[in-house]
Amino acid sequence: MTDLLLKGCGTALVTPFTSDGDVDYEAYAALIDRQVAAGVDFLCPLVTTGETPTLSASEKVEMMKVARAHCAGLPLLVGCGSNAFEPTLENIELLDGFEPDAWLVVVPFYNKPTQEGQYEYFRAVAAATARPVVIYNVPGRTGANMSADTCIRLARECSNIIGIKEASGNYSQVSEIIRRAPEGFAVLSGDDDMTLAFMATGAHGVVSVASNVAPAEVAEMVHALAAEDYRTARELHHRLFPLFKACFAESNPIPAKAALAQLGLMSAAVRLPLSPATEATVELMKKVLSELWKK
Repeated sequence: MTDLLLKGCGTALVTPFTSDGDVDYEAYAALIDRQVAAGVDFLCPLVTTGETPTLSASEKVEMMKVARAHCAGLPLLVGCGSNAFEPTLENIELLDGFEPDAWLVVVPFYNKPTQEGQYEYFRAVAAATARPVVIYNVPGRTGANMSADTCIRLARECSNIIGIKEASGNYSQVSEIIRRAPEGFAVLSGDDDMTLAFMATGAHGVVSVASNVAPAEVAEMVHALAAEDYRTARELHHRLFPLFKACFAESNPIPAKAALAQLGLMSAAVRLPLSPATEATVELMKKVLSELWKK
């Protein structure tokens, strides 16, 4: 196990697009600057929330230039996973020169690999890079769950697999990982609305969607949990809960981008196969934001 322990509030960064569909690098830089100023602990570029499958190799490179220039020394947990081994390696080779602090590697999607297939895949990825690797388990998107047994096996046998972003929504499974994980293995919530429960029983932080919209508030909640100030954390959780839920009123990141557009931070544009937020989602976000920052 390496000395690196990702912990606290990390933001799964959205990718701003112009109304013409190009990556809006200026808005992306401003988004990162806002995260840094708000006190988040690490940043996650080129992840699912960033619509990475729709990005070209050259766009990924330019976005990493911006992220590295504006991260102000915060760790970068960079998405590189795909649905097969070779494309994942291609992403690692493409982006390794930006010196990510760790790679976020999703359980291969669509293929529905067995537990043994997942084990062999992550073992091969870990062996192909000297950098730390964080597993990303999100069966709602990939179609395949990584069991607690497979996670712990990888954590114990691969020294540079240093954590997991767990978005199975299965508290029992996450609790088992926390209970059995070796020291220094980071367990990160992949669901904003589960962060309080996970961290109260030993998880180390969250990779958050909602912190794109309310970075200071989500970071404050996570820091309260880390300090075992559960009263403050509960109050913030309940205040933020409508935002947590609204961010998934439609496929992520559609609602978050609708909220960021209402805040004047970027266009709400997404790339196909996603479509813009419905009127109902736009109105929901207006209501949620109004109540979140109500005087």
